[in-house]
Amino acid sequence: MKDLVADLLAFIDRSPSPYHAVSEAERRLRAADYTRINEVDVWELAPGSKAYIVRGEGSVIAFHVGEAMPAKGGYRIIGAHTDSPNLRVKPVSDVTAHGYNQLAVEVYGGVLLPTWLDRDLSLAGRITIPGPDGPRVVLLDFARPLLRVPNLAIHLQPEVRSEGMKLNEQRHLVPVSGLEGGPKLRELVATELRAQEIADVGSDEIFAFELMAYDTQPASVSGARGEFIHAARLDNLASCHAAVEALILSDDDNLPQFTRVVALYDHEEVGSRSATGAAGSILADTLERVSASVNVGEPQGHKRALANSILVSADMAHAVHPNYAEKHEASHRPVIGKGPVIKVNSNQSYATDAVTSGMFVSLCQEKGIEPQYFVSRSDIRCGSTIGPIMAARLGVRAIDVGNPMLSMHSCREMAGASDVQPMVDVLCAFLS
Repeated sequence: MKDLVADLLAFIDRSPSPYHAVSEAERRLRAADYTRINEVDVWELAPGSKAYIVRGEGSVIAFHVGEAMPAKGGYRIIGAHTDSPNLRVKPVSDVTAHGYNQLAVEVYGGVLLPTWLDRDLSLAGRITIPGPDGPRVVLLDFARPLLRVPNLAIHLQPEVRSEGMKLNEQRHLVPVSGLEGGPKLRELVATELRAQEIADVGSDEIFAFELMAYDTQPASVSGARGEFIHAARLDNLASCHAAVEALILSDDDNLPQFTRVVALYDHEEVGSRSATGAAGSILADTLERVSASVNVGEPQGHKRALANSILVSADMAHAVHPNYAEKHEASHRPVIGKGPVIKVNSNQSYATDAVTSGMFVSLCQEKGIEPQYFVSRSDIRCGSTIGPIMAARLGVRAIDVGNPMLSMHSCREMAGASDVQPMVDVLCAFLS
């Protein structure tokens, strides 16, 4: 078996944006004999069909049709999200101030703002340019240090020691891209597209772009015994990686009765309300079309399939912080290196219930794994995931799980190297 930790690090480094994450997932799926199909076409599927769709470059749904019709076998679904909190470039982006060229950016999601200061940042995302049949989209990663948000020297803000850092999203997070007189962003984009031989276009042919900043420091393993992973976007690329690997590794000659599905969504960090988010129709549309193609002659086949389905929402979990242990519920303090976490919230911020939790515990026991549990303190608001959104959208049973991590929503996060394999093993068992 390949080194899953090294493979995860490579997956993250190749995925500086949700669009690149989907492209990397797509590359792996194609290598495993999954075929891309288009939503505008009629689907012709049969038991054993392996296919995937991409919507909006940032979301992908992959499935492997089971031996039985979905009406009888149901679906087993793993959901995760491709996006992470970051700084995104505004459409009219070029700013000149006091001798510097800067880029206007917007905060995307719940960013830990100070962690983006004094980092070697690059840009990645998607660009719309002219094509032979109209506008077309290409992906671009500058893949080199290009920007920096400089901190203010302590000599000019001595109060920061006693009062803490207070950043204004509009004024204090504008990255520097060069000295005044240098190239504007569209010129940089056009030059980079030509340099990487992606497209031969001029700056005036850049119709639109969605670019985001990212830390250029590669993902790494650290710790006295190599216990930790340090990387950007662990939340939630680590779960995307585990889901895709579980889908590929669970393929064998013994086709199960149920249909395997992996759904990787964009826009979770901003509420999932989009055509490519978990609150949108992409998964519901896909499952309905699979049912329609395979459930031949089965009355009410799709609804029966959903009634016989189950969903695992995989999103990273809060490990207890050794310096802030009081922020955790005393008896629910997951530890890095101790394996998968079952996430529970009675107010339905997580979708877990006794039935789905019991299912996951049973799978863990099959693999010799002891699961951990996370419940928020009663006086601290619980975060949410795509789990309840997907469960409500489809009407299926669901559970929220994830590997423990620290520094969530930081520019650079921290998780456990020994947690990678157990999560993949349990998700493989779920899909097998």
